[in-house]
Amino acid sequence: MQGSNREIITEITPIQEKHGCYVVEREKNTFDYPLHCHDAYEINLLCGCKGARRIVGDSIAEVGDFDLVMVGHGIEHGWEQYNCTSEKIKEITVQFSPTFFFEDYLRDNGLSSVIKLLRLSGNGIAFGTETILRTFATLERLTRVTERFERMVGVVGLVRELSLSENYTVLSTSTFTDTVATNDSRRINKVQNYIMANLSERIRLNDLSSLVGMTDSSFSRFFKLRTGTSVSDFIVNLRLGAATRKLVDTKMSVSEICYECGFNNVSHFCRCFRIKKSCSPTQFRKIYYKKASK
Repeated sequence: MQGSNREIITEITPIQEKHGCYVVEREKNTFDYPLHCHDAYEINLLCGCKGARRIVGDSIAEVGDFDLVMVGHGIEHGWEQYNCTSEKIKEITVQFSPTFFFEDYLRDNGLSSVIKLLRLSGNGIAFGTETILRTFATLERLTRVTERFERMVGVVGLVRELSLSENYTVLSTSTFTDTVATNDSRRINKVQNYIMANLSERIRLNDLSSLVGMTDSSFSRFFKLRTGTSVSDFIVNLRLGAATRKLVDTKMSVSEICYECGFNNVSHFCRCFRIKKSCSPTQFRKIYYKKASK
């Protein structure tokens, strides 16, 4: 029962130049564009969108009056009407090609924050109100720029400004987007790689602590300090990401997905899923493909 379920539109973006960028402003009263993905990086600002539902990877959330998101690396994304009743929705979209920035250049010029932003965008990033207020004028100004070089400089400045923000949330899990999280600790990276390779198996705390030559208690404290989450929560989040990927990509049943992703019973899986995603696995699948098939 492994057949593919995917109906996601791969969008051809308006970027014509090899290393180009594109900026557009729209006003609309409904969200009617289906769930989609594309190679370009995208920064999208919505105003007057309270009640709309945002889908980025395996993240599904109702948004407020303003929503500022950056996506990259072909992650699926889209917005739907849901509870939005606004008659005037403003949208500013900035897209730039995957080769717009060169990592070696960024690294050589001390722009590691931009490298981090571009990598995180593969999971989708939602910025908070503070960042939206700080970048709003920059985004509006970009919509009025017609000269190509000036627009390019403006996009570089915007990305640099966003990269310095600490007011953001990473939206989708790495196992859904098939991206590998990296850490500045070799021990943490070793443990993460082990977990990823054994996600469907039983993973014991002692197996992980022995892997890096630490006691269970010392390793637990060290892991929480370096990653900001407990070992158990980290494993559950990765398993849920793998599960949501299968809900999207296959026609496997919920119980089949549950056991293949390392959960030992369906009720526990559904309970964890609802806590993290605010809906059941079945509801998630329905929401995702209702939006994808529009």
